[in-house]
Amino acid sequence: MNKIEHIGIAVNNLETSNVIFEKIFGAPPYKTEVVESEGVSTSFFRNGPNKIELLEATNPDSPIAKFLEKKGEGIHHIAFDVDDIVSEIARLKAEGFTVLNETPKKGADKKLVAFLHPKTTNGVLIELCQEIR
Repeated sequence: MNKIEHIGIAVNNLETSNVIFEKIFGAPPYKTEVVESEGVSTSFFRNGPNKIELLEATNPDSPIAKFLEKKGEGIHHIAFDVDDIVSEIARLKAEGFTVLNETPKKGADKKLVAFLHPKTTNGVLIELCQEIR
């Protein structure tokens, strides 16, 4: 793993949250995107080399909707940049982690993504991200 790629924050209302984070960072999101397959709308903010992703559910069955129902707004996941997501998935499985996506899928911000189950990572949802080349 190379670095923290971004921190994902689940929000009830993306528009309202964008205003809050725009005030925090002094700049609007550099990108917004809907990921239909995950039932989520996202916006991304930069702060120096760091990125924050805000996530709003677009349907009541999406993972973000379920997270918000259970835990409310807050940090949803920490994403790590990797060079080879397929080999990282294999390596982490061999280390005993439960991988939620054994085959990477297309995520937001031109990334292939896969997740590690929080039950095997001290309660933190870990996302692996590889730039789509």
